[in-house]
Amino acid sequence: MAESVIAIEVVYAAVERQQLLTLTVPEGTTLRAAVLASGIGRAFPELDLEHCPVGIFGKQVMDPQVRVVQAGERIEIYRPLLADPKEIRRQRAAKAAEAKRLSGL
Repeated sequence: MAESVIAIEVVYAAVERQQLLTLTVPEGTTLRAAVLASGIGRAFPELDLEHCPVGIFGKQVMDPQVRVVQAGERIEIYRPLLADPKEIRRQRAAKAAEAKRLSGL
């Protein structure tokens, strides 16, 4: 009997370029195994595919070594944030408050 396969996508967006790969994997493949099998590491050798955070359709998966990929899913490889979004908002609010205070003088 032939092994059942499913179609999935693996995507990564670096700052300067993006890549989306469509591939087939055997049913029962984990997210991490699918990422490794995709070959995306050849295009982005700076990625640590064994440990990088991954998700499905915008939602991070906490245990990609266990989570089995389903047909049609898009696995996203996330890059680290350069700045904490909460801290950026806090700084922007403080700057706006200071500008308002100074303009009221």
